[in-house]
Amino acid sequence: MFITFEGLDGSGKTTQAELLRAHLEAEGRRVVATREPGGTELGEKVRELLLGGTPISPWAEAALFAAARAELVAEVIGPALESGADVVCDRYLDSSLAYQGIARGLGVENVQALNLDAIRGVLPDVTFLLLVDPAEAARRSGSASDRIEREGEDFLRAVDRAYRELGSLFPDRIVTIEGAKPPDEIAKEVREQLPGLS
Repeated sequence: MFITFEGLDGSGKTTQAELLRAHLEAEGRRVVATREPGGTELGEKVRELLLGGTPISPWAEAALFAAARAELVAEVIGPALESGADVVCDRYLDSSLAYQGIARGLGVENVQALNLDAIRGVLPDVTFLLLVDPAEAARRSGSASDRIEREGEDFLRAVDRAYRELGSLFPDRIVTIEGAKPPDEIAKEVREQLPGLS
């Protein structure tokens, strides 16, 4: 299985990705856990560029995310899936569709087209979208530490609306979960949505 977690910073997606990884491993499954942007040497360098202080135009931002994602698929996700491992990824394609495609106005179809060749069509089996009020997400994540987080509440609200729109655009793949619930309840809900898990 290829499973991704999406949501605003502070939504609990990283916690849930880690809880699912631990659960799958406890069931005796081989799991590769990774994150975006990052997960490879190139990806971590691109992460520094993207989240540092340098202003980046929307299309350059989208292209950098796609480049990091292409490397992650080539080096980590593709080989893991081919070897029979499960892959759990903290952020993936839907982050670009939400942040650049909708919130920055580049268009979902345009950003998707940029990415599909880069990721060689490797899409998640299921994406868990954790929805949390942007003000609560900002409170949870603390001081805005990266370039995107520093864009403020209006942009966070635009991204939140974008994620909700994606949930309705791709209902066969994206499972929306209320992220304000306790982490153990969310983890149980995640497991119940996956075939063969308890």
